Amino acid sequence: PPDQPPSHTPFLAGPQIVLSVYGPDFFGHDVVRGYGAVHVPFTPGRHRRTIAMFVPESTSRLQQFTSWLTGRHPEFTDPRVVAQGEGREVTRVRSQGFVTISFNIM
Repeated sequence: PPDQPPSHTPFLAGPQIVLSVYGPDFFGHDVVRGYGAVHVPFTPGRHRRTIAMFVPESTSRLQQFTSWLTGRHPEFTDPRVVAQGEGREVTRVRSQGFVTISFNIM
C-alpha cells in the first residue's frame, strides 16, 4: 500500500538500555541470569516498560553437562548482540522471566 514506507527504510528507534543480570549458582559461581533490552521513550512523562529476559543455552547435552560441571555457562561477550538482535535468531535461548523498569523523562 502507498501509505506504508518502503521496506528498505531504516527504522531509527533511538537509545536502548541493555540489561545483563548475574547471580550465584549452586556452587557460588557468578553466572548470567538473564539478558534483555528496551528502547528509552522519547516523550516526557513517566513510563513503565517490562523487559523479557533470556539466557543463551548450550546446544548439546555434552556442553550442558560440561557447563554444569565447570560452572561456566554460555554468555554473550558483546552487549550489541542483545541490543541489535542480529544473529540471535540462530542462537538457542531460554526465557528467564521479566524485569520492569520505570523512566521519568523530562
